[in-house]
Order: sequence, then C-alpha cells, then structure tokens
Amino acid sequence: MTALAVSFAVSTAIFNMTFNAQALVDAQLTNGADVTVFGTAAIPASAEMDVLSSLPDVIAVQPMQHRFAYVGSDLQDLYGIDPTAIGKVTNLSDTYFSGGSASTLLTQLADRGDGVLVSEETVQDFQLAIGDIINLRLMNVVDHQYHPVPFTFIGVAREFPTAPSDSFLVANAAYIAKVTGSAASEYLLMKAAGDPAVLFAEAKNMLRRVPALQIKDVGSAAKIISSTLTAVDLSGLTTIELGFALAMAVASAGLMLALGVIERRRDFAILAAIGARPDQIATFLWAEGLLVAIGGVSFGAIQGAALAWMLVKLLTGVFDPAPESLSAPLACLSVALALLLASIVVAVFAVQPRRGSNISQYLRQ
Repeated sequence: MTALAVSFAVSTAIFNMTFNAQALVDAQLTNGADVTVFGTAAIPASAEMDVLSSLPDVIAVQPMQHRFAYVGSDLQDLYGIDPTAIGKVTNLSDTYFSGGSASTLLTQLADRGDGVLVSEETVQDFQLAIGDIINLRLMNVVDHQYHPVPFTFIGVAREFPTAPSDSFLVANAAYIAKVTGSAASEYLLMKAAGDPAVLFAEAKNMLRRVPALQIKDVGSAAKIISSTLTAVDLSGLTTIELGFALAMAVASAGLMLALGVIERRRDFAILAAIGARPDQIATFLWAEGLLVAIGGVSFGAIQGAALAWMLVKLLTGVFDPAPESLSAPLACLSVALALLLASIVVAVFAVQPRRGSNISQYLRQ
C-alpha cells in the first residue's frame, strides 16, 4: 500500500510538472521570449533597443529579423539571428532541431556566414542534402526587388521562436543585412529578471509613443494557446491529487503499521513474558517500519517514474514541442517523503511496549 501511494504521488507530481513546464515552453515558442516587441519593415522594433535595454526588469534584449524569402515559388518566413547570443533571451530546445543539438547547429550557423537552417517540410519538398547551395530570393531595400542570394543548407529546424509550424528559414542576421542592404530587425526578444508581466508593463508604458509596435508577454500567449492540451491548467487538479496521495501515503505507512502492530500485541506480550526487554521488542518494530519505508519508497518511486515516463511518451504528439526530459518537483516529493517517514516514526513510538506494561492483560485479551 505504501508503494502504491508513493507511486501515485511520484507519477502525478512528475507528469503534472512536466505538463506545466511544457505548456510554458509552448507559450515561449509562440511568443518568442518572455516579452517580445513585434514591429514591421517600415517600423522595426530594433530602433527601440537602447531604450528597452535600460528597463529595470530586463536581463537581456536581442534583435531578430523577420523577413520573407522565395524558395522556388513558395514565399517563406526568414528569421535573421545572432546564433551566439539568441540563447540569452529564449530557450532553444534540442527538440527544435534535427540532425544535431541546438548548441551544435547554432555553432555551425555562426561559423558559416551564409548558412541557413531549413524547416523539415522544405527539406522534403526540395530533397535537400547537407551542404547544398540554396538560392533564395530576398528583397533589397535599394530597389525593393527580389534578388537571388546563395545560402548553404547546414541543418533542419523543426521549430523556432515565433516561426510558423510548417515552412520557415533561419539564417545569420549579419549576412541578411549585407545582402539586403538593411540591418534593421523587426522583432526584439526580451528576457525578464523576474515576472514577465512586470517587464511587459514597463515595456508597454515605454513604447506608448510608438503605437505601431505590438508587445506581448509569455503569460498572455499561454492563455490564448488553444491548439493543444497544454492550454489546460492542471494546478488545481494537481493539488487535489497530491493531497490525496500524501494522505494515502501517510495512512498506509504509519496508520497501517500501527494497526498491524496492535493486532499482534499478544505476540509481543509473549515475548515480554519470556524475558524480552522493551528495547529488544522495539527493535522488531523499527525493523518493520524500516522495511515499509525502504520497500515502499523504493518500489513506489521506480513504478511512479516509469508510469510518468509512459504517460509523457503517450502524449508526445500532444506537446508542441515534445519535452526533452521529465521534470521532477523535488521539493514537493521531499516533503511527502518526510511526512511518510514521520508517520512511521510516530506509529512505532505510539505502539511500542513500555516498561511496566500489563503483560497479563494482553495475554488474556
């Protein structure tokens, strides 16, 4: 029973924390960062970078270009970034990329000035291979015409902050600025020092004079995402489930142990009658409590972790993107473990025989 209770607590805590963490990842992927300022080619957000960098609740600000490029006859979103600095403002998961980790592909992109990361759909449509030269047509700010520009295909991007889920391109902002004649960045990604809502309020107040710029925070993005199950808030349900699991664990470990000992009180009375000291009898009780604690926690933790892993795997298609690993609420589980052990200690102290106990009464019962 203890193992079952621990298993329920562990699986519930790990799955729900992973679920909530992935909901935040999904929201940040949609919004781009904790707070994002969206501009246009005519009114780029990068013009306000110095002003926004001075806000008290901002840790880092990074510009990101959002242009358009023709891949054949298909017009796709093109994102220009600084591969060495983009990680300061947003989390880039390894699941965003294919053929290498996020750090590996970003390093390759930084090393190759004309490199480009291409979405999976485009790679399949054009049968691209690593190292292929891709001629993308980009608009030049001088004549406002699209001109072919060579890029080198270096990897696949499944997802990227603010990018659509189907077709997009990611390249070096410096190279895009060089070939288009404009270094302006349409977006600004901002990382908050604390609550993103506070930074959002500060940025919004600062940019009231530029109504054409849109400002969004990750909290707002989380509320409006409705395309996946990660839009569900599990906090209330988690509290109920963990409360039930905690009560079940304490009852099964402490209460059931105490009741079991009480039922066998006659056996301990016989031991006392033939000369066993109270401390010797207490050794049996502590050993039993230790067996319940170690066995229940060990088997329960293993079973709970396996169950949580299975649930996350079954819902891999629901998460966008899929989680890289399970998230474990160590503080919550530590409290549950402490209460479980405390219940066993209290149970043993409550039922262990004491000197002067009426042995004959227990024998008659």
